[in-house]
Order: sequence, then C-alpha cells, then structure tokens
Amino acid sequence: MQEERLEKGSSSKFRRLMQALRANQRMPVALVFIGPAFLVGVGGGLGAIAFRWLITSVTRVSFEWLPRFTQALGSDIHLILAPTLGGLLVGYLVTHYAPEAKGHGVPEVMEAVALRGGRIRPIVALIKSLASAICIGSGGSVGREGPIVQIGSALGSTLGQKLNLSEDRIRNLVACGAAAGISATFNAPIAGFIFAMEVILGDFGVRNFSSVAIAAVTADVIGRIAFGNMPAFQVPEYQLHSLWEYPLYVGLGVLAAGIAVFYVRAVYQTEAIFERSQRIPATLQPALGGLLLGLLAWVYTRLPAFSGDPIPHIYGVGYETISLALLGGLSLGLAMILMLLKIAGTSLTLGSGGSGGIFAPSLFIGATLGAGVGRWLGMIIPGVTAPAGAYALVGMGAVFAAAAHAPITAVLILFELTDDYRIILPLILAAGVATVLSHHWLEGESIYTLKLTRRGIRLRFGRDVDIMESVLVEEVMSREAHPLPPEFPAKALPELFLRYNSHAFPITDPEHHLLGMVSLSDYRRAAQSFPSLDDLRVIDIGTREPSVAYPDENLRSVLRRMAPRDLSRMPVVNRDDARRLVGVIRRNDIIRAYERASAGRAQRTFQGMPKLPGSEVTEFFVLEQSPIHGKRLAEIRLPRECAVVGIVRNGELIVPHGDTDLLAGDQVMILLGKCRPDELQRFFNPSAKDAEAASGADEENGGRS
Repeated sequence: MQEERLEKGSSSKFRRLMQALRANQRMPVALVFIGPAFLVGVGGGLGAIAFRWLITSVTRVSFEWLPRFTQALGSDIHLILAPTLGGLLVGYLVTHYAPEAKGHGVPEVMEAVALRGGRIRPIVALIKSLASAICIGSGGSVGREGPIVQIGSALGSTLGQKLNLSEDRIRNLVACGAAAGISATFNAPIAGFIFAMEVILGDFGVRNFSSVAIAAVTADVIGRIAFGNMPAFQVPEYQLHSLWEYPLYVGLGVLAAGIAVFYVRAVYQTEAIFERSQRIPATLQPALGGLLLGLLAWVYTRLPAFSGDPIPHIYGVGYETISLALLGGLSLGLAMILMLLKIAGTSLTLGSGGSGGIFAPSLFIGATLGAGVGRWLGMIIPGVTAPAGAYALVGMGAVFAAAAHAPITAVLILFELTDDYRIILPLILAAGVATVLSHHWLEGESIYTLKLTRRGIRLRFGRDVDIMESVLVEEVMSREAHPLPPEFPAKALPELFLRYNSHAFPITDPEHHLLGMVSLSDYRRAAQSFPSLDDLRVIDIGTREPSVAYPDENLRSVLRRMAPRDLSRMPVVNRDDARRLVGVIRRNDIIRAYERASAGRAQRTFQGMPKLPGSEVTEFFVLEQSPIHGKRLAEIRLPRECAVVGIVRNGELIVPHGDTDLLAGDQVMILLGKCRPDELQRFFNPSAKDAEAASGADEENGGRS
C-alpha cells in the first residue's frame, strides 16, 4: 500500500509539473526554456545509445550468425543476402508505418521546421530507429547521423506537442533534438550545436542559442558516459609543412567540390530511376537496392586487394576505412577505387529507398579522395607536402562542406572528431572553396535541400521561400507560341487574335530566331496612327526588342518584369542562344501554377497530421456555383462524420471557425471519419438537383461547423 501511495504521489507531481509547463504559468521563464531542452538532451543521448546498440545487434546477426546458416550455399553468399533481407524489412517498415523514415532523414526534419511548425509524428522516431539500424547493420552504405538527427528531432517535437507549446518553441525543440543526436553520436557537442543552428534552423539567433546548447551538452555527457571520452578517429599530429601547400589545399577543395556534386547527383539520379520503375512496388525497392549493393560487394571482394575482410569496405558507416586513410594506409589506386565504390553503394542504398545518413559516406568519400591526392603529391613532389593522412583529413571536411553547404559544421565536427586543430587553416580554406564552387554547380542546392526541391519545396536559411520562387518557367510555359513571320500583314491580326484567343504573338525569322512581339495594343496604336494598314507588316508595328524570359528562371523574377509594364505574356528564349524562341509564358500560366503550388503546400501541411485508423484528410474546391459559396461555415450542414480542419485561400492557411466565410477558389481540407468523399460532392460541385436540395437543407436546418 505504501509503495502504491508513493507511486501515485510521484505520478500526480509529474502531472502537475506537465500542466504547469503546458500553461507556461507559475514557472520561471528560464525553466520553461531550459527544462524541455534538458529533457530533449537526455532523450537524444539515450536514443543515440539505443540506436547504436541496435546497429551492433543487427550487424552481429548479419555477419556472424547469418554466415553459419548460409555456409552450405557458399562462403560469401551472406554478403548478398544480408543487404537484400535488410532492404526487405526496411521497405516494409517505411512503406506501412512511416514514409518520412525513407532516405537520410535530415530533409524531412527541415521540411517539418519550415512548413509544419516543427510537428513530426511520434512514430517516426521508432520506425526510423528500426529501419536505419536494420539498413546499416545489414550492410547498407549509409551513416548514423541522419537517422539520429531525425530520431532526436522527433523526440523534441513530440515533447513540444505534448506540452502544447507554440510553433516557435516546437521548432526550437526539434533543433535541440538534432543537436543532441549529433552530439551524442560523435562526441561532438559544438558540432551538434552548430549543425542544428546552421542546417536545421538556418538561424543563429540568441533565442535559440541557450536551449540548443544545453541539449547538445546534456546529450554529449550521456554519450561520453556510454561510449568513452575518446574522439571518433585517432589521427597522428599533422601540420602544415610549407606555405607552398596552401595552393595545393585550394586544388583539393576544387576536386572535393567536383566529387561532392557528382556524389549528390548520383544519389538523386538513382532515386529518380527507382521512382520511375512502376513495375517494382515501393516495398520491394530497398530489397532490390540491397541486392545490387550485395552483388557489387561480392564482385569487388573477389579482387586480391579486398579479399579476407569479414565486412566489405563500402558496407555500413565505414569508419575503419576512414581511420585507415587518416593513418596513411591507402595506396593511390586503392583510395580511388574505394571512393567510387562508396558513391555507387550509397547511391544504391539511398536511391532505392533505404534509411540512413549521408554524413559518414561524405567523410568516407572525402577521406579516400584526400588520401589519393596526398599519395599522388607525395610521389611528384616528395618532401614538400604533409603525409597523405593530412590531405585525407582536409578532404573529409571539404567534401562534406560541399555536399551539405555547411562549412562551419564541417570544420568544427572534424576538429572534434579528431581532437586536432593543427591543420585547421588548410581545412577552412579547402572547405570554403569547395562550398562556394558546389553552391554554384548545384544552383544553390545542397544534398539536403535538393531532395525537397524535387518535391516542389525550396528552403532558404531554414524557411520556405515564396511559392513563385519554387516554380521554373519551363515547367509552366507553352511551347506553342504561334510565331508570325515579319512580313505577315498587320491588317490580318484581328482574325488571329480571335482565332487563338491571344493578345500577342512573337515575330520570328525562318530559323525561329526572335525578332519582336506584336500585341493587341500595338495594333490599336497603329490603327490610330496610320490612315490605312494595307501596306504595314507586323514587324513595322511590333516591339523590336521585347522583354524575354528564360526556361531556367523562376516565376518570381518573370513577374517582376511583367507587372510594371502590364504584360500579359512574354517570349521565352534559350539561355545559350538569346535569339532562339522556345515558347511563351502567359499571365494565366503563372496564376494556374500559383494555384497548383498553393495546393501542394497545403497538402504537405496536412501530411504531417497523424493517420488515425478509419480516417483521412481530403480536399475540395469551392466553386462560384457551389451552394456553400458566400456562406459562413456555421450555416453549412455537413455530414456528421466529417469536419473542416483547414482552408487554403490565396496560398495562406486559415484555421476555420464558425464565422469563417467560404469563398470561390477556397481549398477546403476535410477530415473524414466514416463519411465518404462522394457524400460531400453536392456541397462543392453539385448537379442542379443536388444543388437545390443542398441549398434547401441549409436554409431549413441551419447547420453546424
């Protein structure tokens, strides 16, 4: 009885504390900010311990137990079976429980912070832990950092939602979780803190500083208790041998940028190939990727240089190979082969839908690149350069900085992973050069943001950019421009204006080169200025040097040029040949693109809602002829088993209330219980009979929201 009373007493105290935190009242401000951050740090540290234990357990099953059962089939058949079976399990978990757990995780966290107020479903932490541990432990060529960032962020988001905190505070706790995960995994609290501020939030503001730092330090203490107080890599004392090495490190930065761009494009090109393969179900795609990875590993382990290793170099996080490169243990040829194999292995794993991070593969690729460059320099200018391991260290930071566009994180995490600052200046120089070049070559995208851009989401400094900046001209322009030859008679223009329902036509020569534009305004002006149009051609009355658009520019920049001059359309020309016409973009095209992008943004917002059994969120558009157009939400009698949960108007999300008016063009989000979508059609797009019935029912019965 006494134990029960103690248990009830402690439980009631916890409930009172939670209620006080929810209300944010009767509690010191410092505790409201620091308390949740500390809890997230503890959760992130413990989560990192559990996650690494899971990886170790799966690795033992894959490469110690599985070979005993497959020995009769062949001594190395487990190298193929392990990633294939692992991919099968990952595909099932991700497809059926948490699609957000697919891939490397960080983009999903960035999307949640930018678009959903930091809200991440609690189940993501569990599924991401299991899926990534299975993927890495069975040989997937991925790292630990992406999963632990998503796991820690999901813990922070869940705590913020349970405490009913504001969106800003939930975003802050998501960043705390990301910092805690990185800090505990790599024994790198400063790098974890900077990663959360630089990549996840894109904001170094003071209000986020203290709580993120507390979470990172708390998780690091827990991580050091569990994993020891040693850096991840043991590195000899490297230092700059000569000032002449600085240009060599600049050259390494250029190479790192090129390799990083190749790595990023390889990952997403592979992903695009798998996405287009309709014959293979999404559940089975990670298994196919694992099979191809296993075949690749099985083939190259036949070579003498790679035989005898119980686990192939490209499997898992690859820290052993990185350590070998840092110690100068890789030859030039071996380093280059491993670099290319790792790019291929990571592309197959992530592109097919596996679960894991890109940080460790970036370090692996950079270390092997740097080791190869260091070996080559040592052969052509011996005695002038530092050992190959020094270039491997700088290459690690440069490739990650170029791929992630996070040079500060790259420099600090390499410092903390190696506990060596003697080569920090070459590292800063190479990382800076690599970041600038890759930023240009990838058109401002990183390996994290490119995944979101392919979904139509463009982030800048952790925030969603204007919708019009996320849509390119080539995506919405019309390639049927109906060009006119310069000698076309001006008097025949009215017939063309009516036939094509167009206000302007481009003027081109036989080679399809743009000579000008002729519009309805040009025709009216000419009709007022000349007594007769019989002898005039379109080139005589048109605009000789019109404003043009390019296929690869965004709609925001086009609108800025169209609006001041009230242009209804603009010719689109080739970027490389500014005279060659490729299409025309109209104001109506831009409006429709805006509506589609707004709808997509709203859908992504509601994708973050929990999936309850027997429920779903659907959407309808209010039309001018809809019986609910112009009515308040409280006046509409919707079926009992549904509720309006959101309205998108002009790209903005409106939280619905009873006095909210429904207007034509509104996109209404409705949560369905047992109600069927077809039961709602009469309210939004009815036939004449249904419209009359719905309108009569509304007037007779009043309604509910």
